[in-house]
This record gives sequence, structure tokens and C-alpha cells, in this order.
Amino acid sequence: MQLTSKIKKLLGKDSYVPATAEQIYKQLKEPQLPKTQLEKALEVLEAEGHIQIVNKKFILAQKSANVFQGRFDANTKGYGFVINPGSDIYVRSDKVGGALNGDIVEVSVIKKAGGRRLSGKIVKILERSKTSIIGRVEIQDSSKWLIPSDKRLHNRFLINKPAEVKDGQMIVAEITKYPPKGLVSLTEILGDEGSLDVEIEVIIREHELSTKWSRKAVEQENKLPAKVDSIDLKDRKDYRDDYVVTIDGLDAKDFDDAVSLSKKGNKYHLTVHIADVSAYVPEGSPLDEEALLRGNSTYLPDRVIPMFPFKLSNNLASLNPDVDRLVLSVESIINENGDVESFKINKGVIKSKARLTYEEVDTALESGNFKNDEQKTLLSSLLELQKKLEKQRLENGSLVFETIEPKILFDEENNPIDLVMRERSDATAIIEEVMILTNIIVAKYMSKRKYPIVYRFHEEPAEDALSEIEGLLRAFNYPVQDLKNVEHKTYQNLIKFAHNRKDKLLINSVIIRSMQKAKYSTTKKSHFGLALKHYCHFTSPIRRYSDLVVHRQIKRMLANDFDFNKTEVTGKYQEVAENISFTETESIAAERESKDLMIASFMKDKVGEEYEAIVTGVTSFGLFVQIPNSAEGLVHITSLRDDYYIFEPERYSIRGRRTKKVYRLGQKIKVQLINVIIGERQLDFEII
Repeated sequence: MQLTSKIKKLLGKDSYVPATAEQIYKQLKEPQLPKTQLEKALEVLEAEGHIQIVNKKFILAQKSANVFQGRFDANTKGYGFVINPGSDIYVRSDKVGGALNGDIVEVSVIKKAGGRRLSGKIVKILERSKTSIIGRVEIQDSSKWLIPSDKRLHNRFLINKPAEVKDGQMIVAEITKYPPKGLVSLTEILGDEGSLDVEIEVIIREHELSTKWSRKAVEQENKLPAKVDSIDLKDRKDYRDDYVVTIDGLDAKDFDDAVSLSKKGNKYHLTVHIADVSAYVPEGSPLDEEALLRGNSTYLPDRVIPMFPFKLSNNLASLNPDVDRLVLSVESIINENGDVESFKINKGVIKSKARLTYEEVDTALESGNFKNDEQKTLLSSLLELQKKLEKQRLENGSLVFETIEPKILFDEENNPIDLVMRERSDATAIIEEVMILTNIIVAKYMSKRKYPIVYRFHEEPAEDALSEIEGLLRAFNYPVQDLKNVEHKTYQNLIKFAHNRKDKLLINSVIIRSMQKAKYSTTKKSHFGLALKHYCHFTSPIRRYSDLVVHRQIKRMLANDFDFNKTEVTGKYQEVAENISFTETESIAAERESKDLMIASFMKDKVGEEYEAIVTGVTSFGLFVQIPNSAEGLVHITSLRDDYYIFEPERYSIRGRRTKKVYRLGQKIKVQLINVIIGERQLDFEII
């Protein structure tokens, strides 16, 4: 029997639980077998999709014809998905079987859901992801309960030993018995619910965001040079005399990318320079291991939890003005239609001439007041090019959404004092377009040469999500036909139709929520949102590990290094891809929750104030509403005292039984803020 078949047989046994390569070696009971041979066999199985590596342990991706294994990705609404290389398997809330978010589980496929997605039932929990849990103490009668702060955990836990805890305290507890009859033992009291410091700490721990560096990583950081040395410039193209600038947000501290542009006739000579982090972080080094663990930087409203220490991310690798910096540069010649006629990738060195902000670029473009002629030429040409690139991208089917994002301003004591709305502007669009173009160039370059990298992919929306949107759009009188097997053009038409309507932001938000989450993979899967056959991330190696992987592979390509086992490298990077897809999900959730927390804190002293609001959600228990500063809250159905209201899901509305008064999705109403619960990130409104 071949070694790969023996491994699959071992992993397929009912008694098997996820194991490391060393544990599998022992279980095979073949002392004469070279460990290197086992490692190669595991890499082959992983590359073929038979096994997955989760938490550095191997599991069988498909145990039998209808039984799969994978990580359970839970949703706040109770349902979830078992992550599988072939197709994620949908699990209804009543089929979860006591699994918690992140658990390694075995799922039995019941049927296909919606014609595309598999649906299943969790039949076995192979490995628990959590040994401890964070939550709020709730005392009922003589019992003390822990209510998990993670909304994806839908079980409460009994605190099983007498503990000196008070109602409303946030604690950490060890799980001694898993649901359905969960028990925990107190290990740490974090503080009182509602305290901003405590709540942020809860979010950081809940999503397992690393805030400390290993001793070896610190030692490596301390050995980093203070500046670029002349010896580092060997074999690099010198761009230091070019007019190169960075364009970022006002509060940005790390600068991944810089741009320069000249126009010759009707052709644009664009060069995008990306920080060469890989020059300072060898693969497998302590700093590299720490970066892989984090997967990405996490940007909370009041702080950054970086992928790399500040000495690297804010100084040596950051493209700060007036200092030499090492880069990977993509030079491209683009014609008047926005087509890339030629390109070249170089290792280079730059000296940025200016650190520009989005705000000052927008002001300069709008007013025509530039600091100098070089800046005028650069920014005017960039805006001209951006329009052409976006036009072509739209013609190819890419989606460009219209959204707003609240930016939270803080006082000197780090308390939120204001909310400022940020919309897509000329400056942000310029950077977005040139970075997308650069990523496309790199993805095509590496794909054509069949060189393994980590790709970014985005699956088509699931049919059940499309059906939900279809009903909503019909209720809003949008010109839709059938949204099954939808094409990019359909989405584009919806976004375009919404552009001049009052419900523009709501419709864009609903469409975005219908989309699948973008992920990483070594497989060249299509990117639905960008309408591309394949895509990768290359432009942000300071804050995304995926980009660092691509940088290293590009350098090997430039050096004509083909002396490697493709299957082995692909298998290794697939493990990386799965890890950073997971860490990205956790970071996004932490960023969203911390933003909601700060908004709730900002609104705390606004109780009693009145606002114009729009209904953003309708449920059996009330209306979700959003006020102009982006804060969202609930009008509970029990607060509507003028009638008994009936939920009409097919019309996205509630209707008064006696008065026939209707409140529906997208409707504008006037509300009063009546209560704020900071710990729950909850705002309560009443209609006035």
C-alpha cells in the first residue's frame, strides 16, 4: 500500500483525532520510514486537497462520500459553515451539535442547499478551539452565570465554583464542561462591564489578537539597522531622483506604497513602489513567525495591533519622506484606454518627496492650488488615469460600491468625542485604482509563469442570499428580473440605479452583505467582486502576510530560482492561506465590534436627543434604525404603544393591526435615543 493511502486510512478511522506530523509518524508504527518521506507524502495529500492543516495539525478533508472534516466558522445568528477546500458546508443552527466557533468537526452532508452549497449536520467534535472563555457575569437567584462576550457563542456557562464575582463584571474562565451544559471555573477578573479599557481588552482577547512579541522576535528587532545602508542597494534600481510621494489617511503611521507618474504623449508611465519588508524579515525567522501568527495588522479605532513591531512597520520599512527606503517597484506603461501595454518589476530604492494625505490631495484637486508644479503634474495625471482605469474596470464587470465609513475622533484621554463620515473621494479612488492594477499585474505575472503564490479569491454570492435581495429589491421597486445565476452586470445596474436615490447607502450595504467573504488560496480561483480570473495582494506587506509571501516569490522569480519542489511549496502556502483567511476574519470582527463600542460610548451622553433616521432592518421584535452619524440601534416593537404591530417579512415591514400604520425598510422616521448600554454596544430608540 502506498504511503499516501496508509495516511488516508489512518486519518479516516473513527478513533482518529487531528494530529501533528510527529504524532502521525508514531501512529503509522513504521520505524524504518524516513520522516522526510512522511513529510513529502503529507504535502502531496494537502496539495491534492485530501487533507488540511489547522492549528499545525492534519485532518482529512473528506472522510467518505458524504462525511467531511474541517474548522467550524460560526455566525452570530447561530448557523455556520464547516470550512472545506472543495466547498464550504452550511450548517443550520439546529444542526450545530454543540460545536463552538473554531472547533475542528466532522460534518455529515445532508443535501445541497440552494443548488450550489452543501448543507450538513455536525456529527462529531474532533478538537475544541477554546479551553477558556471571556464574558459577563450574570447572577440569577443563587447561580452565577458567564454570558460569552463573543456573539458567535450561543451558550451560557455556569460558574461551577464559589467565586468572588459581581453581577456585570467581565471575567476570564476555564471551560471544565462544554455545552449543552457548560461549566467554567474563574481564572481572572478583568473589570466592570462598560469600561472602555475593559471592553477593548475583552475584544482583543476574544479574537485572540497578539499584543506581545516573543523574546526572539524582540532580539531580531533590536538587531535591525537604523537606516538603509549602501550595501543594501546592490542590484537595485535607483529611483531616488524621481518625484515619488505617498498618499494615505491623515492618521496613517505605516506607509506601504508610494507612486510616481509621468505622461509621454498619450501614454502614462506609472511606477508603484511597495515597501520591501522581506529584505529585513527572512522566511522562518522569529519576526516572520510572529507575523504569520497575526496574519495581518488589526486597526482598532484607538490603536493599531501591528503585524510587525513599530521599529520595522513605522520606521525602517515604512516609506517615510526624505529617507532612503528599499522597495519592490512595478513600472507599467498604460495607453489612453487604460490598457497595460508593458510592465517590469524591479528591486529598487526610493526617497519619497512628500507624505500627502487624502484630505490635502482632495483639496488640491478641487481648488487647483498645488504646492509646486511637480505635485500639480503628478496629481492631475493620476486623477486622469484613475478615471480611465475605473471606466475600464467597470466595463469588465468589476463592482464599485458607494458607502460611507465613520471615523472616530478622540480627545487627549482617548475618549471618543466626534464621528466624521468618510466617503470615497478622488484621492482614495486614485490609490485604490493604481493598487488594484498593480495587484492584477503581479497576479498575471506569477500565474503565467506557474509560480506558486497566495491568491485572493472571492466566490459568487450564494443563491439563498440572492433570493433574499431579490425580494427586497422588488419591494423597493427596483428593475430586477431573476437574480439566480446572476452576472456582474446585474449588480452594476443595481448600484447605478441606486446612485440618485435616497436609499442608495442602504441598497449598497444590503448588496455587500449578500456577497461571500473574500479569502486566500494557492488555487487560482476567480474574484467575483473585481470580475477577475485571478488576483493577489502585493501592495501592503507591512500589514498583510499574504503580500509578504508574494514578495518573496517575486524575488525568487527575478533571481530565476526554480530549484524547489512545487508541490511542497504549494502545500506550505495553502496552510498559510487558510491561516490568514481565519486571522483576517477575526481582525475584521474585532475592528467592527470596537467601532460599535466607541460609537456607543460617544452616544452615551446623547440620551434624550432626537434624530432623523432610516430603517435599516425589520424583524419580528422591532426596527433597526441608523441616524446620520452612522450610529445604529433598535426601536423595540414593545415601544410602539399606539397599536399591536404584525411582522410582514415578505414586505420587509411591520403593520399596525388596527391603525394599518406601516413601518418598512428604507423608510425615514424621527426617533429619540432613550438608552445606551456600552458593554452590549446597544442603542435603544423610540419613534416620536
